[in-house]
Amino acid sequence: QMKLVESGGGLVQAGGSLRLSCAAIGRILNLWAMAWYRQTPGKQRELVASITSGGRGNYADSVKGRFTISGDNAKNTVYLQMNNLKPEDTAVYYCNADLTYSTEEGTPIAGKDFWGQGTQVTVSS
Repeated sequence: QMKLVESGGGLVQAGGSLRLSCAAIGRILNLWAMAWYRQTPGKQRELVASITSGGRGNYADSVKGRFTISGDNAKNTVYLQMNNLKPEDTAVYYCNADLTYSTEEGTPIAGKDFWGQGTQVTVSS
């Protein structure tokens, strides 16, 4: 009854740019924070960037100065602008949300472990 829908992945050459989007779809009551993680085969999922509902952003050292996270509270959407992409940025990118939503029956459901389906980002050298 609530889902995170991601878009914007793809194939790009090194030095290029991509913009990822993630929308929380459903009866959203409160959206506390959203984040982007990424994962490559055989490795743990790692935090790329996060943003609170108040707009405070946090970045992994590996992406500082190249990636920018932003949010649109009215649309329950988070964006990740990725510039100067490098081959090592290649991964599946996952959206995460810390939010509360209401079921159709009116029951509030809160949690920090809501995930999107993932979107592939491939950077060629």
